[in-house]
Amino acid sequence: MEMDRQQYLALLNEGKAAYQKRDPSDACPYDRLGNAEQQFGYRYWLRGWQAARLAAEAEQEAAAVTTGQ
Repeated sequence: MEMDRQQYLALLNEGKAAYQKRDPSDACPYDRLGNAEQQFGYRYWLRGWQAARLAAEAEQEAAAVTTGQ
């Protein structure tokens, strides 16, 4: 199996899209304990999901600061 940059970016985007759909982080379609391909998928899907969550939280904090809450 070739783990390349395109696949990495696709998995990141897949994780970000899952967060946008309000999927929980444990809804990852890849197995953390599976073979190398499954572990690769899990790792980068979860990184994408977490990046989207952190960006959303930062937006909420910024909005709260600008509105004075």
